[in-house]
Amino acid sequence: MTRKKSADPANGGHPAVRQVPMRDFASSLPMLLLRAREAVMRQFRPSLREHGLTEQQWRILRALAAIGAVEVTELARTAFLLGPSLSRILRDLEARHLIERKTAKTDQRRSVVSISEKGVKLMAVVAPTSEAVYAEITRRFGARKLAELQDMLSELETSLADLGGADEASAEE
Repeated sequence: MTRKKSADPANGGHPAVRQVPMRDFASSLPMLLLRAREAVMRQFRPSLREHGLTEQQWRILRALAAIGAVEVTELARTAFLLGPSLSRILRDLEARHLIERKTAKTDQRRSVVSISEKGVKLMAVVAPTSEAVYAEITRRFGARKLAELQDMLSELETSLADLGGADEASAEE
């Protein structure tokens, strides 16, 4: 005979769940950061989709525009992407002529990628919409609060940097 869990008024009348001695899931820092990231990215996705770009492709184009030619391994670290995903994304961007790939002069086994002229032109088309989204986020959240948030997130990253961790590039999705 299966025993039915009793309703728990504190859980909206749903059956009681196992209690684990941890902070509330919805209030955990990783979940708060993921929800905030999703809220922000939801604003940018329509424009990216309109131009046939994924979030990761846009991230790579932005990184390449900011740092110039770079080895693939360094690009993976900069854009927080795992190697296999980055390889697929680079292949797609290269097929669309949005990036250029060359063999590294110092090591023939390595490649260096850079944004192409066509990639820069695409960024110039997407940039006004992207900046309009930033302006709307700033208007809604407040310029001072947004600057403080950016500073605090940078400080958080710096303060945790020496802790290390197994998943160096897990911000992929």
